[in-house]
Amino acid sequence: MDALDLARWQFGITTVYHFIFVPLTIGLAPLVAIMQTAWHRTGDERWLRLTKFFGKLMLINFAIGVATGIVQEFQFGMSWSEYSRFVGDVFGAPLAMEALAAFFVESTFLGLWIFGWDKLPKRVHLATIWAVAIATNLSAYFILAANSWMQHPVGAVLNEETGRAEMVDIGAVLSNVTLLAAFPHTITAAFLTAGTFVAGIGAWWMVRSVRRGDTATARVYRSAVVLGTVTMLVSGVGVALSGDWQAKLMFDQQPMKMASAEALCEGENGASFSLLTIGDLSNSCEGVTHVLTIPGVTSYLASGDFDSYLPGVDELQERSEALYGEGVDYRPNLAVTYWSFRLMIGFGVGSAALAAAVLLLLRRRDVVGHTWFGRLGLVALPTPFLASAFGWIFTEMGRQPWVVVPNPNPSGVDGVWMLTARGVSSAVPAGMILASLVGFTLLYGVLAVVWYRLMHRYAVQGVAESEKDPSPDARRGDGSADDDVDRPLSFAY
Repeated sequence: MDALDLARWQFGITTVYHFIFVPLTIGLAPLVAIMQTAWHRTGDERWLRLTKFFGKLMLINFAIGVATGIVQEFQFGMSWSEYSRFVGDVFGAPLAMEALAAFFVESTFLGLWIFGWDKLPKRVHLATIWAVAIATNLSAYFILAANSWMQHPVGAVLNEETGRAEMVDIGAVLSNVTLLAAFPHTITAAFLTAGTFVAGIGAWWMVRSVRRGDTATARVYRSAVVLGTVTMLVSGVGVALSGDWQAKLMFDQQPMKMASAEALCEGENGASFSLLTIGDLSNSCEGVTHVLTIPGVTSYLASGDFDSYLPGVDELQERSEALYGEGVDYRPNLAVTYWSFRLMIGFGVGSAALAAAVLLLLRRRDVVGHTWFGRLGLVALPTPFLASAFGWIFTEMGRQPWVVVPNPNPSGVDGVWMLTARGVSSAVPAGMILASLVGFTLLYGVLAVVWYRLMHRYAVQGVAESEKDPSPDARRGDGSADDDVDRPLSFAY
């Protein structure tokens, strides 16, 4: 493979791997904050036990996520230096905001939350975890602002002398309509992931506790199951609504991606949604047959009209050649685009099945000990992670061969668009990219083992048998608050 192929593989592998941890951190931080708020408001020890338990898992996930995310920035300046030179004036602004206005706040207050259980007043300590939750989601907004600009460039002009895109309106970048659709979809997907995570682990532990005869502990986990299920139900609706909005924007901004999602070779009115397609899903579109179709659904996803016309891949290829020049295949990999779109939707069934089982079994205020329910909780755990991963694969692979997609007019935003092949560095040889690809893959493999072993180790430990209020407010009542004023900070986990 040449440098372009290797650079794409490297960025794809590291990005998808990094995104395994991102949605759980985004969604779990607010859920942990809700658990601690419930303890603060009610004084019920079970919420403190759940806060400490899921907080520990959140910290492990956060640490691995930060370590794997650093690599992304280095790749922009090395393997993709031509891309960085072209878009750096625009792309760098939201990323700088993410670091200064979000990540620093997130990491600072996370440290206060970790070490401040017995140092900070109860309300102040609660505020720190809410600051983490808000900053985590704000961080996602700025990163999505950068990615959405690549999908739909706004607020920039092309400097003919330097050959670079220059930002002229940061407000347009931060209010990009693509961003306004992508952010709720990504956030609700993250909450769906975290809700499934909390409900799945809670279901397994509830069943195990019941079968051990420990009904009191089972009730603790029942609270986690209910919280996770409510989160799944609300976020599931949000995923569906925001996904519908994104599909209609995609049809306007990137019609090739929409046609490729259906492997629609020829345009047609009332385009169906196929559950299965057979044949050679190469970019030639020859011999492709759609089976098990739902009439009109793809047209509805694209325009809100079951009978609307949807242009096909071949027609859009001709249109792109007329607009941007011949000699380039403007069609993405149809097999990857088609199946990643369906796997994104299909893996959402795991969360739906768990939510349905919870609604069926826990409609009464009691705990259950059905073995199959606990196993369903474990089976459902990876499904939203896989759905999110395939969603990003579809989003990024579907816009190929563009790294910055032109707006649907002949010149884009004053010519602000870029083919992926032109974004790769001309100074970094293929051998160096291959060596770093192998190194990163091996390192990430080790980190995956570390992450799994830590998550498994502390998940199987379960909640503590009991937790006492560690805050100075509680100790002040028994006169012991002043005894340890000079005690150094200690890691609360």
